[in-house]
Amino acid sequence: MAASHRQHSIINNPLKAATMSARAPDRMQIMTELVNETEVSLLECKVCFEKYSQKKKHRPRNLPCGHVICLECVFSLAHPRNFRLECPFCRRACKSSETSDCLPLLHLIEILSPATNIPLASGTTTGTGDEAAVSASLGLTFNLSFGGWETLINPTGIAMCRGSDCVVVAHDGKKRIKLFGLSGSCIQQFGERGDAGNDIKYPLDVTVTLDGHVVVTDSGDRSVKVFDFNGRGKLIIRESFCLPWGLDTTPENEIILSDPEAGALSRLTANFKKGELKKVQKIQSNLCNPREVAVSQTSGIIAVIEHLIAKGPNYSSTRVKIFSADMKLIGQMDSFGLNLVFPSKIYATALAFDREGHIIVADAYNQVVLCLGKPEEFPVLRPIITQGLSYPVALTYTANNSLIVLDSGDHSIKVYTAS
Repeated sequence: MAASHRQHSIINNPLKAATMSARAPDRMQIMTELVNETEVSLLECKVCFEKYSQKKKHRPRNLPCGHVICLECVFSLAHPRNFRLECPFCRRACKSSETSDCLPLLHLIEILSPATNIPLASGTTTGTGDEAAVSASLGLTFNLSFGGWETLINPTGIAMCRGSDCVVVAHDGKKRIKLFGLSGSCIQQFGERGDAGNDIKYPLDVTVTLDGHVVVTDSGDRSVKVFDFNGRGKLIIRESFCLPWGLDTTPENEIILSDPEAGALSRLTANFKKGELKKVQKIQSNLCNPREVAVSQTSGIIAVIEHLIAKGPNYSSTRVKIFSADMKLIGQMDSFGLNLVFPSKIYATALAFDREGHIIVADAYNQVVLCLGKPEEFPVLRPIITQGLSYPVALTYTANNSLIVLDSGDHSIKVYTAS
């Protein structure tokens, strides 16, 4: 009764109601404060209290224990003779050479800006296609998650071997390539960190050929390396690329590869079983920093994400381009264009084709996975995963059309089963 009386008095007192409304926190202000708190808590070295940056001096570095400090503090704490240091937080000893770039923080630095986005609404759909049909065919249910810190460290690439139902992951651990069963059990790992011929320094992406060979891009020596499923090196290609990055397998068992420094896509043809390179052909040039690439296994259509250079204080944007199998441009859409039909700016970090040929994109900034429709209706924009992700960096599909998301934010693999 007292509560009803208070409510009645507020309704009948416009001045009091206006005062309470004015005191109500502004949503955008709260979001801005949260972004500022994130910058302080995540993007600041807790040793020197300098902000992390992509420049060498203050790049965030992972220690083997899992803590993160800047590169300058690594050098400052390391002994000048044996280069050993102790973690300032847990006192675990390590060598400076055992530290590695913290990729999630570097990605966050790249895309974070003073602006804030409106959260994605799970029921929002835009486009002119048949959204009901798209929704029905893309129904996904979370199934399981596996991996986690130490099992995976800063994973960067994922691929599916459809012949054996193995999930192949590239990450920053001692063994750079790990093979998992769909139940989450690790069944094989290989690729030591080092300078030997079959070692892998810094893997960026991975794919599996139709005859069961694992192909990895290594930014450490700017090469493409081919292994069999037992980890035996079959082929190394160095001369043809400036910085090989993303890659995927075509229905003809060729490799489509992106090179952001050259601004190009290339097609790699080889006899993987014999370890014989046949041809490396540049099939598309004049691209802007192309990284992630995907190939439809039904049509051979190629999708690539370009990372556009930021101008001014705004965070970087991305552009998705779709090419036919013979490299004719079918369509393209950048972050700005998508923002015209959707209330949140999209930063694409991964893409894949499902069995029906829909283009699926991961958005790390909003922590979602989106469907952009089929190439002929591109872009139909519909969120298909809107919660439970931290920083999705790679996507792949199983033979039964289940979606597998590689989440670098919590170092895990998440499996979503088709309904």
